[in-house]
Amino acid sequence: MKIVVIGADGQLGSDIAAAALGGGHEVVPLTLPQMDIADGGQVQRTLSGIRAGVIINTAAMHQVEKCEGDPARAFAVNALGARNLALVANAAGARLVHISTDYVFDGAKMAPYLESDCPVPLNVYGNSKLAGELFVRSYAEKHYVLRVSGLYGKSPCLEKGGLNFVDLMLKLSRERKEVRVVDDEVLTPTATVEVARQIMRMLQGAAADGLYHATAEGSCSWYEFAGEIFRLSRSTVNLQKAAPGEFPAKVPRPKYSVLENGNLKKLGLNGMAFWKDALAEYLREKHGIG
Repeated sequence: MKIVVIGADGQLGSDIAAAALGGGHEVVPLTLPQMDIADGGQVQRTLSGIRAGVIINTAAMHQVEKCEGDPARAFAVNALGARNLALVANAAGARLVHISTDYVFDGAKMAPYLESDCPVPLNVYGNSKLAGELFVRSYAEKHYVLRVSGLYGKSPCLEKGGLNFVDLMLKLSRERKEVRVVDDEVLTPTATVEVARQIMRMLQGAAADGLYHATAEGSCSWYEFAGEIFRLSRSTVNLQKAAPGEFPAKVPRPKYSVLENGNLKKLGLNGMAFWKDALAEYLREKHGIG
């Protein structure tokens, strides 16, 4: 099968491209210099001649503060970009796999969110991503929309300075005697390689069109996540909980954004590992730890 991976040089896109190649698929990697998904004409010109069976979109404007400061651009990329891809996918008869986010929820439920729960975004980023979901689900004839959470992967996070949370904690543990991390935000940190494997599993299993949560099993706070990173890396750094308001958020964010992979489990297709196990694999594979 020919698979187009949009954002193929990013954290998630690079792992998806590798997983697809490993599965024997023909991969066409596309990056921002080659195609801006907000440009409908460019999307049509670039993709129309490729004749892909699957188009996987990992491209997004996902820096929360930048989205809040430039909502027009955020919606152009995250919402209208998704629409552009849906229209081209239909013309090609291709399946569109679109990546969304846990930030479509406000966190008020304080229990794992199911696909059937009503989204209530708190910020421009969440609203623009929700709009993109709706465009894909209403326009794309064949589609998977996957919501993910707390991603980290081997490739640099291009929009966030290159360091994911795991690598940042490892760096700080070498530079400082003490590290302070917030304990009031609960999520499911998810390795990008796990999401990539899950997408391949869905394509192979011919999952039904629709909306899916695809995150690691379990949940933790950022403080607990950091603690497990330091435990596995045998770091002796002094980890402390940040005081309330010590790191004030410039943009409202959900305090609880844990997702339950309900639809994948109904289909018997959930392949996501427990978050601690996925973290241990990441540290072994990238850093030789463990």
